[in-house]
Amino acid sequence: MRIAKIETAEVNIPLVTPFKTALRTVDSVNDIVVRITADDGQTGFGEAPPTAVITGETKGSIRCAIEEFIAPPLIGMEIENLDGIMKVLHKSMIKNTSAKAAVDMAVYDLFAKSCGKPLYKVLGGSKGEIETDLTISVNETEEMVKDSLLAIQQGFRILKIKVGKEGQKDVERIKAIRQAVGPDIKLRIDANQGWSAKDAVRIIRKLEDMGIDMDLVEQPVSAHDFEGMKLVTSQVQTPILADESVFSAMDAIHIIKERAADLINIKLMKTGGIYEALKVCAIAECYEVECMIGCMLESKIAVSAAAHLAAAKGVITRADLDGPSLCSKDPYSGGPAFMGSRIIMNAKPGLGIFKVPVFGEK
Repeated sequence: MRIAKIETAEVNIPLVTPFKTALRTVDSVNDIVVRITADDGQTGFGEAPPTAVITGETKGSIRCAIEEFIAPPLIGMEIENLDGIMKVLHKSMIKNTSAKAAVDMAVYDLFAKSCGKPLYKVLGGSKGEIETDLTISVNETEEMVKDSLLAIQQGFRILKIKVGKEGQKDVERIKAIRQAVGPDIKLRIDANQGWSAKDAVRIIRKLEDMGIDMDLVEQPVSAHDFEGMKLVTSQVQTPILADESVFSAMDAIHIIKERAADLINIKLMKTGGIYEALKVCAIAECYEVECMIGCMLESKIAVSAAAHLAAAKGVITRADLDGPSLCSKDPYSGGPAFMGSRIIMNAKPGLGIFKVPVFGEK
């Protein structure tokens, strides 16, 4: 099975409600999707969100990267030559991690299909089900409480609370949500780089002193403020999760060896796909550091790839894969079943997705 053609298209899926963080506000998933067709007619799919504030990529840059730099040297390569394909892919250009991730997951989709198995089983996994959290966008306190209670009614037991815009108000938001949802719901706090190191220590300590139990606090300071992250981690009891600070395996080694965070958040759009994400998993396993698998504003294609990785690797103990739950519709056929907080893995080969309408498939 050889790569015969690599195509890109654009998908636009409205969100149920606007997605608001300390960095941006978005009302739809407007991503680039990839289809790789093999010489035997089989297809593999991938997806890349244009997240300029994190990866520096736009829709135009993603399509240009794939069509002009990544795709040409891959045409004609054997899918079974997975290691060779990935070396060519990652050497095709620097950075552009989301563009690489979209092609990477489409290759893995085809590779698993050539094995006749679901991707998570090809990667050595056996978990048939994953539990994900649901993101609560940053808004006025009353609206965030209402959204949190609605999420619980929908069956979610873990909430990811977006904060990072206003220190004292962030405390009030988290306190109100904890009081409303009770002690049994896990709260993950995501500041999206919104606090200074000193403010982060003050805010987290205040919440701890108030008896507000938090599963973790994600990326409290700027991605490049390594010393600030290290300070926060050393001064609070709540586990600190490194997200935007970790793009590569080398970043993971640096963060872990220096104890700048307690946990690592793996996102395929940061690592450049599954191939490099597996390296981060291996490093974390060596240091006995747990990982979370996360997503950006992605639809079912990319989140399915992340779910397959999570189902395959025991070091991934937490999942933030709520992208499909935030979308108002699912335009694709097949793949894992996203049933609220439950992600049930599929039995079909590859990612399990077999129809992507933007490519004219019906």
